[in-house]
Amino acid sequence: MGTGRTHRPATRSRGIPEATVARLPLYLRALTALSERSVPTVSSEELAAAAGVNSAKLRKDFSYLGSYGTRGVGYDVEYLVYQISRELGLTQDWPVVIVGIGNLGAALANYGGFASRGFRVAALIDADPAMAGKPVAGIPVQHTDELESIIQDNGVSIGVIATPAGAAQQVCDRLVAAGVTSILNFAPTVLTVPDGVDVRKVDLSIELQILAFHEQRKAGEEATAEAPAAPAAARRSSASGRDSGTDQGPDGDVPAVMPA
Repeated sequence: MGTGRTHRPATRSRGIPEATVARLPLYLRALTALSERSVPTVSSEELAAAAGVNSAKLRKDFSYLGSYGTRGVGYDVEYLVYQISRELGLTQDWPVVIVGIGNLGAALANYGGFASRGFRVAALIDADPAMAGKPVAGIPVQHTDELESIIQDNGVSIGVIATPAGAAQQVCDRLVAAGVTSILNFAPTVLTVPDGVDVRKVDLSIELQILAFHEQRKAGEEATAEAPAAPAAARRSSASGRDSGTDQGPDGDVPAVMPA
């Protein structure tokens, strides 16, 4: 395996749209599940449904990879797993540092999905001196004073920030200065980075707020649907008011804004 420092994915140079890149992990997850069930081939419709996209979009996305499937047969599952993994750079070894080993950082360190997808947690870093040397997920936590040397020694190009918001920008600046060019930010703040550095933000509170909005809207729709209809007499009274011509607009409708 190569290292993350010396090998970069070719998606940008090949002109693959960012929207397609964002969907590739969805396809890979669905394909991996099929592979684990020893399914040899899959149609575009079946794979699109499993990934939560429409089949036309899926076929367009795969055309950027040079994969068109076989009519009447579909796509070879194992080959697509390899093809997408290669395009995403997951056939390489990507050393990652996690900075901020609180509850969230510790949970990320214990996440088993990193190793199976080509990401190796090279170091866990925290500013609390009391944390230094304590093992988390079998990895001893190191102090932030060692951040730069850790990045250089391990050839790290991907950093994960799980610190409080107030410390995130300073940590980001140090990561970038030490050579990190991709950052996954879990801190509830917007980071400022120079050109050439990619940042992906994961804000759980924002996602919950969006869900709350949808729940509120659904509750409002249900309340409207359950509201009793206006009595027939009231409807007749309203209709007679319109028929009388009183306060009507030029087309015979009651104006939206009544005069004072």
